[in-house]
Amino acid sequence: MRLGINLGYWGAGMDGDNLAVAQEADRLGYNVCWAAEAYGSDVPTVLSWVAAQTESIDVGSAILQIPARQPAMTAMTAATLDSLSGGRFRLGLGVSGPQVSEGWYGVKFDKPLARTREYVEIVRRAMSRERLSYEGEHWTLPLPDGPGKPLKLTVHPQREHIPLYIAAIGPRNLEQTGEIADGALLIFPSADHLEETAIGPLRAGREKAGLTMDGFDVCPTLPIALGDDIEALADTFRPYTALYVGGMGSRRQNFYNQLAGRMGYEQEAADIQDRYLSGDKDGAAAAVPHRLIDSTTLLGPVERIADRMAAYAAAGVTTLTLSPAGFTLDERLAALRAGTEALERAGLVS
Repeated sequence: MRLGINLGYWGAGMDGDNLAVAQEADRLGYNVCWAAEAYGSDVPTVLSWVAAQTESIDVGSAILQIPARQPAMTAMTAATLDSLSGGRFRLGLGVSGPQVSEGWYGVKFDKPLARTREYVEIVRRAMSRERLSYEGEHWTLPLPDGPGKPLKLTVHPQREHIPLYIAAIGPRNLEQTGEIADGALLIFPSADHLEETAIGPLRAGREKAGLTMDGFDVCPTLPIALGDDIEALADTFRPYTALYVGGMGSRRQNFYNQLAGRMGYEQEAADIQDRYLSGDKDGAAAAVPHRLIDSTTLLGPVERIADRMAAYAAAGVTTLTLSPAGFTLDERLAALRAGTEALERAGLVS
């Protein structure tokens, strides 16, 4: 099993620290550094900055939002970043959510699976440097009855095949991801529930495409925090978990809330959402079960983290992405180093 890091969103006041974290991960031999975007910092700018100041670690978008860019623009960005980084770019895509898609980008959040499939087909076709033409439900290239003509990408990516990942949560999205992508970006993964909440649907998609799970990158993100007081460490993540389970999306469409339900927390997830959407964020955080936090994070001393890593590897994870937590840079770097030590203790270093 490989290790990655996720820097999350830029502009949260830790930008200098984030670069130091990325550079330390590069020095420690971490495999990939991901960055995110929502409606603040954009991923390509951040990854360009990180790639220019690191040497061997891959840089990946987790995610580039599909409603934010035309697919051909995403192909241009991917090819450019791959070329500038010396073949170190990984393209992660996702549909975002209805509030961001419609509220920020003005793009209707409908038929997300069909839109994703077409988007991936166009991006792959463009990155292969064939002349781009496409007829689909959501995109037609070139536009008919106009001056447009099929064009070919002029930038040469460093590699012939840039790895393409999709952020997936729901069963149907996971199955399609297994069918059309090279990897899946997962969030709030529990090793105990990974087969039914992720691996099973991914495997079904691979089989539909006549493929196996060999070479497919199962890549969940987990916060990691060092310490002996597990309860206290878990409590620091209560607002984070409550935000996603209770406040992301709408009452009708909250993918994280639905995921918590599939892991056996349906009643608790409903309570968290009721409290959060009524404005009681503290109450929502207090309602998050400890076992939900503990099962979707890496908390404790190195030995405990090593045992948890072994469980994730056994469940089918191939790249474990860590989000090192801490109130200071030194604490975050210590968590990062603990990740490599735990991987070695678990006997998972390839």
